[in-house]
Amino acid sequence: MAQRTYVTLSNRGLNHDILPMKLYQKAKKLGIWNPCDIDLTLDIEHWQHTPDVYKETLRCIIFDFQAGEETVTLDLLPLVMTIAQEGRLEEELFLTTFLWEEAKHTEFIRRILDEVLQEHGDLHAYRALNAAHDLFSDDLPRDMNRLLTDPSPANQVRASVTYNMIVEGVLAETGYYSLLRMLDLIENILVETDDGPFSKMLASTNFMPGLRQGLRLFQRDESRHIAYGVFLISRLIAQDPSLWSIAEAHMKKHFASIESNQSQNGTSEAIRAYTRQQFQKRLARLAQAREQSLEQICQADGGEGKKFLGSL
Repeated sequence: MAQRTYVTLSNRGLNHDILPMKLYQKAKKLGIWNPCDIDLTLDIEHWQHTPDVYKETLRCIIFDFQAGEETVTLDLLPLVMTIAQEGRLEEELFLTTFLWEEAKHTEFIRRILDEVLQEHGDLHAYRALNAAHDLFSDDLPRDMNRLLTDPSPANQVRASVTYNMIVEGVLAETGYYSLLRMLDLIENILVETDDGPFSKMLASTNFMPGLRQGLRLFQRDESRHIAYGVFLISRLIAQDPSLWSIAEAHMKKHFASIESNQSQNGTSEAIRAYTRQQFQKRLARLAQAREQSLEQICQADGGEGKKFLGSL
């Protein structure tokens, strides 16, 4: 067996200027929050005042969030293993924070179910009603777990497109938008129909402030996750330009499925337009990789990190 060499004992050391290391530094500063520390006292009270018709809609959105957060926590490991096996230490350092953050997201949404919604039964039936094609249980685990047996660059592109660009960059962003719109709608209705102390309290605290705080933290974390996905796919395309066609086709295939689901579920045009906007934004960002060299993407002057982060 060949003697193992260590990056951190070599004359190369760690490259602190490439994007994954910049994301790692950001995660250590911005990702330090505890789901258990978020106060849900007002959320519990607000939920009790919520009309039943809106409770049902909120339940479905939150159930989808729970399924999605658990899925991305479980399914990230094959990518971490692939990057580790390739010896890309800086990228792996960032991915350790990535996995930890997804675990916290899973924990927080479960707190919402347990403490606010008081949901303690089996909730699978609710999700089955809403998804003709379930990307969380079908496409994502398939594309990610394929890396365990064939971690080729093409399969890395497919995995990252599904995980970072579609699940995080399109579905999750649309989910945040939908949920926050619903919370604002319920708040406005409660304020208009209640002229007592509860209405005055909402005016100063917002409806379900703990959930809103958690979602803000989620989005901050996931901006780093998406930035890494853009970096990874761009690096792979720069190394092999033929991979662009795979990335583009995989993006479009998933988006067609999302649009079909939204049509079948009667999703509002405002939500569908937002979904299209997120998809087009991610696809356009990946297309830029065709015009960049590997040196430009991985250059050590820090410029690329700013460009990646600024585009999200």
